[in-house]
Amino acid sequence: MNALAPRAIDLLIEGCQVVTMNETRDIIRNGAVAVDGNTILDVGKAADLRARYAPRRTIGGDRFVVTPGMVNTHIHITGEPLTRGYVPDDTPFIENVFEWLTPLYSVFRADEERTSGQLAAVEMLRSGTTTFLEAGTIRFLDEVIDGLVEVGIRGRVGRWVWDLPPEPSVYRQSTDQAIAHLERQLDEHASHADGRIAAWSILVGHNTCSDPLWRAAKALADERGVGLSFHMSPAMLDPESFIAEFGQRPFVHLAEIGVLDKNVAVTHAVRIDDTELQLLADTGTSVAHCPTTALKVSYGITQVGKFPEMVQRGVNVSIGTDGNNASNYSDLMRATYLVAGLFKDARTDPQMFPAEKAYEMATLGGARTMLMQDEVGALVPGLKADIVLHDTDRPEWRPLLNVMNQLVWSADGRGVHTVLVDGKVVVEDGHCTTIDEERLWADSQRMGEAITARSGLPDKAKFPIW
Repeated sequence: MNALAPRAIDLLIEGCQVVTMNETRDIIRNGAVAVDGNTILDVGKAADLRARYAPRRTIGGDRFVVTPGMVNTHIHITGEPLTRGYVPDDTPFIENVFEWLTPLYSVFRADEERTSGQLAAVEMLRSGTTTFLEAGTIRFLDEVIDGLVEVGIRGRVGRWVWDLPPEPSVYRQSTDQAIAHLERQLDEHASHADGRIAAWSILVGHNTCSDPLWRAAKALADERGVGLSFHMSPAMLDPESFIAEFGQRPFVHLAEIGVLDKNVAVTHAVRIDDTELQLLADTGTSVAHCPTTALKVSYGITQVGKFPEMVQRGVNVSIGTDGNNASNYSDLMRATYLVAGLFKDARTDPQMFPAEKAYEMATLGGARTMLMQDEVGALVPGLKADIVLHDTDRPEWRPLLNVMNQLVWSADGRGVHTVLVDGKVVVEDGHCTTIDEERLWADSQRMGEAITARSGLPDKAKFPIW
């Protein structure tokens, strides 16, 4: 065999610019990514990689910017994708959650949750997100996982688990039942599709969990080598509840009982004080920042949020899109735009969250939150081939002068052309290749109308509809 013959590989992906997010944050003009199987083999100048490799297929070209897939670290894939926008946008937090969201979640059937999960996954993939962390609103976990495997996305999931609230009755769980739910999902869903889909130890959080459940969820995460995630302190309900019950703020109490740690992802963390902030930093706990929800449900994030201080003290902050009645979209590029902008204005400081930092949070920060920094988040040899091609033949992409400003400030997920997960093309020319999209749209409409009717909740649209 000729030692100088190019090595046969599966795929070569070429772009006018390749945003690697590697250790030195290299951006390669006229670059390429070599993929073999589900793994990135090499990254460099396209001319060099063409000489070294003989790909079975070459995609991309000089109209494409090539990036890692983004990582969404908090999204409700059931409960809300099929009721998107039905909840009025002028409801305060407690009404939003307890009078609208949880009643809507409670009437879903298994086939509806499966379709809901697929709709969320397709929206994420088509807007450049390849990996997600589910928020724990799944009731029919087996069916949802089956649907996610079919679509081809990468994610970590878990059903709705709590043990204190008595309503809605369909979710009522004793502490033993809640722990059993966690054990079952970790036993039966440890890995699907070569590890693309797997279960985490996921709790609803807030003030819905007893101390024995908190401790058990953390112990299970440690034993199984997975993460623990939960909601906490978007509004004052959680601090007020913990102070009334324990005489301590939430993160002080959770640190005291051993919950905070490097394998823990907390969502929201808006209403925290300086002591809690330092505990997050000291314990290595990650925070999923959901900017659109904070704006839409009026958490006061720009008035009291401490996200700049979190980053300054070394807390790993990533980004989530939350639910489709709190964010209403699952495009992480749009959420990254908000991360870059909110605190510039709130602190009247243009150096808050530069575009480069915001994009790090959407890729590397998300991978770290999900304990997957050795698998995803960058275009680096040895990592999974989760890759996005952005089409620059669009008005928001021209002229292309600074690719990081373009990704964060100008573009959004509508410019995503091609997406690979595990080396497989799952989106091509803007459409998902793994599923019948037209059927998905029709099923989603039919099911959404049936769910909202079944819930008995009123249609609060303010304009008359003829």
